[in-house]
Amino acid sequence: MVIKTANLETVCGITSKLPHNEKPEIAFAGKSNVGKSSLINGLLNRKALARTSAQPGKTQTINFYNVNDAVYFVDLPGYGYAKVSLKEKEQWGKMIERYLHASHQLKAVFLLLDIRHMPTENDKQMYDWIVYQGFDPILIATKADKLKRSQLKKQLTLIGQKLQVKPGTPLLPFSALNRQGQEEIWTVIEHLLSGEESAGQKHEG
Repeated sequence: MVIKTANLETVCGITSKLPHNEKPEIAFAGKSNVGKSSLINGLLNRKALARTSAQPGKTQTINFYNVNDAVYFVDLPGYGYAKVSLKEKEQWGKMIERYLHASHQLKAVFLLLDIRHMPTENDKQMYDWIVYQGFDPILIATKADKLKRSQLKKQLTLIGQKLQVKPGTPLLPFSALNRQGQEEIWTVIEHLLSGEESAGQKHEG
């Protein structure tokens, strides 16, 4: 997709009313500091549209980015940040759940994981929770430049086993540094937006 326009349109806090968008939405979830903002900036060819920070827990809102006036990228708050109070964690969790449950335009949820580490209990809970909400998460393994190419496939397999993913679940390596995987991620997004049957779409039942 050629990116002509991209802007942060709506920011929702814990008590905010979610927008009733008429365009499809693609959501990005992941633990704090996994690289969601860097992924969004990379996909949109913008250096600082989504604010990145070395400090985990920076994204404490649901941010809606209007892309080409055709689709929304939805950046969900990072989870699993140890220095946040339990009350705040619960509030963020409820906010994410409310969004996943209430959005009528959500086409898919991308779950980001750090390829260098095995998924945490928080990652497993989030994966299972997204499935429970009716979606088949598409997995993106970030920071792929940190591993040798020979290690990538083995690590992706281990991550899939740890999460007990459904057969056929896409698991895409990505690097914000060298743009590895960017084209493959856009291919998945374009399939979703075209209405073709594709992994990641909301499943019925």
